[in-house]
Amino acid sequence: MTISDNVPHTGRSVTPRSSRSSKNSKGRRAERSATQAGSRSREQKATGQSKLFDTVSAWFGASSGFAAVGDDVAVDLGTANTLVYVQGQGIVLAEPSVVATDQRTGAIVAVGRRAKEMLGRTPDGITAVRPLKDGVVADFETTERMLRYFLQQVHTRKLLVKPRLIICVPSGITAVEQRAVKDAGYSAGARRVYVVEEPMAAAIGAGMPVHGASGSMVVDIGGGTTEVAVISLGGIVTSMSARVGGDRLDEAIVAHVKKEYSLLLGDRTAEQVKIQLGSAFPTPGQQQAEVRGRDLVSGLPRTVVLTATEIRRALDEPVKAIIDTVRTILDRTPPELAGDIMQTGITLTGGGALLAGLDERIKHETGMPVYIADNPAECVALGTGRCVEDFEALRPVLLAESRY
Repeated sequence: MTISDNVPHTGRSVTPRSSRSSKNSKGRRAERSATQAGSRSREQKATGQSKLFDTVSAWFGASSGFAAVGDDVAVDLGTANTLVYVQGQGIVLAEPSVVATDQRTGAIVAVGRRAKEMLGRTPDGITAVRPLKDGVVADFETTERMLRYFLQQVHTRKLLVKPRLIICVPSGITAVEQRAVKDAGYSAGARRVYVVEEPMAAAIGAGMPVHGASGSMVVDIGGGTTEVAVISLGGIVTSMSARVGGDRLDEAIVAHVKKEYSLLLGDRTAEQVKIQLGSAFPTPGQQQAEVRGRDLVSGLPRTVVLTATEIRRALDEPVKAIIDTVRTILDRTPPELAGDIMQTGITLTGGGALLAGLDERIKHETGMPVYIADNPAECVALGTGRCVEDFEALRPVLLAESRY
């Protein structure tokens, strides 16, 4: 009789313990081999992805001049003109803030300089408009499309990550107006939108010591608003935004010619008259120019001769409004900072600073030294660009808010 004869039959074979141990050992070795193989596969995949990213980054950098992750962009979104500053490149675009659209299809016909040439000359069905008024968004959809167009002109290639965007806003805008500007930036394709107040950006762009303890005063005269602010220790101590600027000067010329000569001028003609004959303080010589418009009596074209003296009288009201704003801020300034401004003077920025004799007029009215910044029309864009280049250092001057 064998040993197996005494073991009850259970319907299954019995494997010796030594055999089971051998099989378990082989299974563990197989699992370890599979784990090591999977780890090597993941490492190879990660290495391949890294090489691919490096290749794409090098290709973008070599062929387009932009980083693969998207260069940050600063935008001076002005009533009259929009300037775009790209990180590492400076100001790359300066175009009028004008959009021409087809009313039947809603398609954009022209943007910027080409659209401005259409102002007052469009046929039925095409409308050329300025989507910003007095420094704030008046037409959200058109502003968003204009901003998207400008960003596409700057970033000609599709980047791996959307750019971070910093936009200038007037210091006196409401929370709703600020939200409209931010939403336009997000809709145009930005991954994060920050806003900076125009007087702060103008002061930075003009090279003023905004982080110093001494007070600095800046007057930024744009197309729709005049921003006046006193800055010290990296912040705005007191400020005021007056809705008077280059557009009000143009309107004053149109109103004067209409009243004195019964002649209607277009906006572009009024702007040319302002540039050629406009002044805020008496200047030597007597300039004059021929201006063509539509006679309000006969309805026919007519030409009149305008002089610099009468244009200066026509501009007197909006110029006084600018000076009154400067006086108001000086009255609100703490005595210590007022003493600093008496030494450092008032700095003029913005396109309106180019009005002949304006610095002399403000100096005459306030008794303060007045200086015009270098490249005044670009100061706001350059200052916003500095915020892009030195983002961490200048982040405290930005007005950040989470998007809802």
